This record gives sequence, structure tokens and C-alpha cells, in this order.
Amino acid sequence: MTSASSDNPGGPVVLGVDAHDTGSMAAAWAADEAARKGLPLRLVHAVPSLYREFRPFDEGRYHKALRERADRALDRAAAVARERHPGLAVTSTVTEDVPAPALCRESRRASLVVLGSRRLSRVEEALSTYSVAVPVSAQAHCPVVVVRDPEHTTQDPPYVVLGVDGSPSSEPAVDFAFAYADERRAALRVLWVWQRPLVGSADEPATEQLLHRLLFESTAGRHEHHPDVTVTHEVVHGHPVEELARAAEHALAVVVGRRGNGGFTGMRLGSVPHGLLRRAHCPVVTVPAHPQ
Repeated sequence: MTSASSDNPGGPVVLGVDAHDTGSMAAAWAADEAARKGLPLRLVHAVPSLYREFRPFDEGRYHKALRERADRALDRAAAVARERHPGLAVTSTVTEDVPAPALCRESRRASLVVLGSRRLSRVEEALSTYSVAVPVSAQAHCPVVVVRDPEHTTQDPPYVVLGVDGSPSSEPAVDFAFAYADERRAALRVLWVWQRPLVGSADEPATEQLLHRLLFESTAGRHEHHPDVTVTHEVVHGHPVEELARAAEHALAVVVGRRGNGGFTGMRLGSVPHGLLRRAHCPVVTVPAHPQ
């Protein structure tokens, strides 16, 4: 079995620990994934430095409170991981930086980065120092999983959704999705979502025939490495975010590729993965086109 796409397939699973999140869903997901792959779990919490969060009258006390809160959050996450998998290798670290850049640095050595979601609005995502899911998904050097809602493990048979568009950025996502489905003994639904042009006309039968051919070509050669994965190919009409989210309503996860890297703010994620982070009700996996 091949492993999911990453420059560091033996690197740890990194969990970004949020001190404001008292739940255990992301920690449980990350622990399960690390145990499934036989990898260590690295828990990371970022505390902004005093230069970024300068409070001239109580800086020492304020910084100490942040560190104590970080330690409590890491202890909670570690307890969840060890309760689920007593033999799992778990390490914790607190780093002084804004969360998103800190986690992007961690992604250079990781096989996977796992995040929870604060369910921020679009304005909060753009302006908040603590916006993490979008900038990390846009800039990380390895696949990023945002656990906004749980896997739908009661679906029988379980399945994973993969969105493709024929671009080179889809290739690593295809590799990841096949390995992901294989590891979970799940089926794989591969979708190509076609939006009809707003102006002009298209020869729909010819276009659909072409898209079906390109869709099959996009997964060619993978089945020989994952013969146990049942694959279905679907060309659907509509908005890519809405159709992928609908298809993934009862999925273990939805997987999409990412074109290039984000800019300074990390907001140039792409409309489809960005939209799925807000719309999908299952873990969303964003796979970079060319891991560094």
C-alpha cells in the first residue's frame, strides 16, 4: 500500500491545538490517523510573542497566563490521544509565534497537519490573528485535514469523495484519496463538477463525453496499487462546492487539490477548497500540488 502524498511520509502527524477548543474531535481524529499509519503524534500550540500582543502594564502576567492555558490545552489533547491509543508516541510543544506561520513551518517535516475549526466568518478569517484553517490549508507543505465535523463512520459501505478537474494540481490529491480510502477499506467516489457556461452555448453531449474520458484518465494507474478500492466516476452539473459538499454529506472525508501556495495572508486558497471548509460536513483534506 502506498502512503498518502507527502515529502515526509515518515514524518509525524501534527495537530494544531487550539486553547479555545475544549472538545476532543480533532485530537481523536489525529490520534486515530497517527496510530493507523504507525506514526508519532506531535501536538503544537502557538503563543503570540509579546511583540505581537504587547500589553505594557501586564505583559509578564499576560504571557504567563497564555503559556499556562497552552499547557492545559496540550495536556487535554494528549490525554485524549493516549486514552484512545495507549502505545502511541505523543510529544507536545509550545512555540512563540502566530499560529498559522508556526504550523506551516511544522508542515515541512510532517506527513499530515490536522486542525479543528473555530467556524470563523469570512471577515474573521481575513482579519483575525488566530485564523488558522484557511492560511494553513493554503500554505502548508503537506496535506492538511480540517476536522470541522466528524467522519460518517456509520455509512455502509463507507466512502471518500475526491474532486478532480484534470489539472496537475489534482494529481497528488488523487494519490492521497486512493491511499486514504484503501487504509479505511472505503469506496472512492471521484467527481468532476461541470458548470454550464453563463453565456454562449455548449454541445452538452460532446462535453460530457470528453469530461468522462478525462475523469477516467485522471485516476488511471492508481487501481493497480489499490486493487481493493471500489471506484466510481461521476460527472455532475452544478457549483463545485455545493455538489462536492452534497456528495460528501455522509462521507469519511472530501479530498481536493490545491493550486500553488497562498500569498502573504494565505488567503489565495482557491474557491473550491475554501468553500468546502465552510460548507462540508465531514473532514476536508487539502493536498498541495507540489509539496516542498
